[in-house]
Amino acid sequence: MTPQTIPGLAAFTEEAIAWLRGVAAPRTESVWGVGSDSVAVFENWTAEQEREHTDEISRYEQAKFDAGWGALSWPPERGGRSLPLSYVLAFRRAEESFDVPRRTEMFSVTQQLIAPTIEQWGTDEQKERYVRAMLRTDIIACQLFSETEAGSDLAAVRTKAVRSEVGTWTLDGHKVWTSGALVADYGVAVCRTDATVAKHAGLTMFLVPMNAPGVTIRPIRQMTGGSSFNEVYLDGVELEDTYRLGPVGKGWQVALTVLAAERLDGGNLGLANADQAIALAQNLGRELTEIEKDKVADLVTRSYLQRVSTMRVAGAMLAGNEPGPEASLGKLLATDTMARTSEVARLLLGRELTADSGRWGTFAWSEHALGAPGYRIAGGTDEIQHNIISERVLGLPREPRP
Repeated sequence: MTPQTIPGLAAFTEEAIAWLRGVAAPRTESVWGVGSDSVAVFENWTAEQEREHTDEISRYEQAKFDAGWGALSWPPERGGRSLPLSYVLAFRRAEESFDVPRRTEMFSVTQQLIAPTIEQWGTDEQKERYVRAMLRTDIIACQLFSETEAGSDLAAVRTKAVRSEVGTWTLDGHKVWTSGALVADYGVAVCRTDATVAKHAGLTMFLVPMNAPGVTIRPIRQMTGGSSFNEVYLDGVELEDTYRLGPVGKGWQVALTVLAAERLDGGNLGLANADQAIALAQNLGRELTEIEKDKVADLVTRSYLQRVSTMRVAGAMLAGNEPGPEASLGKLLATDTMARTSEVARLLLGRELTADSGRWGTFAWSEHALGAPGYRIAGGTDEIQHNIISERVLGLPREPRP
């Protein structure tokens, strides 16, 4: 696409807003006390509700894709418009002003983590089969990475994939903390295929159909009451070699592609709920104390700082750089914002945070307070982010791998 075919950013934004007006109401028209007051970090849904909400979001994402707004930076053969990242960010800003279905984690995993990874590492047949379908959310994907024994050391996974004489693979192992496993069509699994080499060199990645014989999903009940996470057991799951993603022994490199995208996507975590906590302070129905005013002002300031950090990540990407330290800083700011959002809600609500008074916008915060600490682990622990910053910004030595 030549520069002459790219619309001006202002005209593009106006066109985006016009389309959004046709499918959703502006958020400015929302009234405090009307609609859902959910601020859950991890949704407390039944399996039926998770499927219902996933289908609702998919319908919106499919309409957006079909109208030319869903894969803006992708080439036309993938359903996109080959537009710069600045246009993607402009559409996201416009979209935030409308009451569109709130995307769950599965959609960012599918569209922004897995689809680009398949585009980079997949065969031509895999790209043709999966990428466009994932961008349109006809296919939903999840990550089969974490294992109880491996902790934050992804390269220490024990799930095995053994190749037969005819070239098929048999997978055996146990994955944990898998979001969306019950609604996902495929899981991207990192498996050990060679135990005789260094742990980072003996891994291979696979696309696992979640309905394949031998795949068992068991929800994990959380202290919020919900089951956003799942255990996934792989017991003798047989796959054709066409489900292998990337070369044999290159699973670590493929996994890094997913993880890099995950860190880039974490900058906006928690901002919507921070805004909701600020709105709570404005609609509390009483004068705030000086301490409460100070805490709310601090949250406003830190949420703006997080947004600036997100823009720095975007700026690094626009410049063609890999924003490793910027993305790590953004993740740390996000988890800090979430913690301070819980603190503000607790300070403003007191016992209404833990005892349901029936008043809109109060007891719902209990799920946020219980769920927010989980993001200090999800998407790379705080300690991992600190290590990245210490190595790439402060120049501290890296510990040698065993």
